[in-house]
Amino acid sequence: MMNSLNPTASLYQVPTFGLWYDFRNPAQWRKPLGSLYRESVDQVVWAESLGFGSAWLSEHHFAEDDYASSPLVVAAAIGTRTKTMRIGTNIIVAGLHEPMRLAEDAAALSFLTDNRFELGLGLGYHEKEFAAFGRKVKQRPSLLEDAIAVIRHAWAGTGEAYEGKRFSVPALPVTPLPETPPRILIGAQSPVGIDRAARLADGVITLQNAHFTDYQQSIERHGKNVDDARIYASQWTVVADDPERTWAEVGEHALYQMNKYIEWGSFEGPDQPSSFDSPQHLLDAGAYKLMDASMAIDELVTMATEFPQIRDFHYWAQLPGESVESGSARIQYIADKVIPEVTRKLGG
Repeated sequence: MMNSLNPTASLYQVPTFGLWYDFRNPAQWRKPLGSLYRESVDQVVWAESLGFGSAWLSEHHFAEDDYASSPLVVAAAIGTRTKTMRIGTNIIVAGLHEPMRLAEDAAALSFLTDNRFELGLGLGYHEKEFAAFGRKVKQRPSLLEDAIAVIRHAWAGTGEAYEGKRFSVPALPVTPLPETPPRILIGAQSPVGIDRAARLADGVITLQNAHFTDYQQSIERHGKNVDDARIYASQWTVVADDPERTWAEVGEHALYQMNKYIEWGSFEGPDQPSSFDSPQHLLDAGAYKLMDASMAIDELVTMATEFPQIRDFHYWAQLPGESVESGSARIQYIADKVIPEVTRKLGG
């Protein structure tokens, strides 16, 4: 009898490989932002030709390092220049947006991309953002859940009114309706958040590989088919031919990235880390991993075999302040050495 948490090989899928963007531009490495955006979009188009299957766009506001605040605009730019690549948000802070407007914008992206857009939503955590948008951090769960309810209601096309706890919809149709509603994903890193993704969303965006089992168990607890579950796995890994040498070049960029997330309040609970004092400290704590192609292939194939619900592995295209050219070297390496072998071993 098949164990529902370990489906047979016939259910295996070859996950897509993706790139993750935040367009940060820290002062110590500042470059012209227009060039960074345009070169990054060019990079995505090039990566599609190499075999990458997804692009993921993050959101923050009022950041001194220009962290991207308009991921849907960038998604449209990428969508019109790519042909097969799926484009998603990882993530949009749902509570900062008017959900009917999100429903409309996501529908437009679905039209532009021939249904290649995935709407990834999350709670958010940066109190400054919530205050600026007139929202309360303590209301994040109900803001997110209400936003999802409103978006789904809008896409249902009934034209009926809907009254939620935080948001409502008047008795007016939201048009145009998407031909195929985009999947709604939830980015989560806590047990409650992962359970929410299993309960409300079409998939989960994980920040730690250790959360895969938690999600599977939550899917079963809510009476859903684990074979239909979808995991989109964010990877905090530098994959390179000589990863130690590459880390010597990019470790300070990773250190800046992680310490900013800590400063903004990304990590919650009793186990939240204090700031890291060196790139080596990041590695020692397991916040980042270094791998060559052989190591990456073994880990990815093992994860995809044990968890066939994984639909995507995605990596930071470049770390904050790192040049696009430097990030492209790792993209080329993954395309040449990792993607073909993972695909072969998984029977793709």
